[in-house]
Amino acid sequence: MDDSPHHGAPPDEPHGPVRHVDGNALAGLLADVFAADMTMALLACGHCGQAGPLAAAVVEDDGAAAILRCRSCTRTLLTVLRADGRLSLRIGALARLDVAV
Repeated sequence: MDDSPHHGAPPDEPHGPVRHVDGNALAGLLADVFAADMTMALLACGHCGQAGPLAAAVVEDDGAAAILRCRSCTRTLLTVLRADGRLSLRIGALARLDVAV
């Protein structure tokens, strides 16, 4: 078993040791991601590998839920539910979401 702080990472990896912090550290990063222009966010399907911008994706929206589907294989990539003044994100076959910040 590897007890190094990099857990098997190559020794020339440019990152420092892993720090364990609470969720507040991630909140700032997520605010940066979702404050970006999401129309150009690149989405990749974990099922078929097809990638493309959010603006070109297929969305089914009935007011209560918006379902983002892969344009190639039609798998559900992401579902956004709207209820009680909240948004709930359910990640399906979304393998990657790349956003320019």
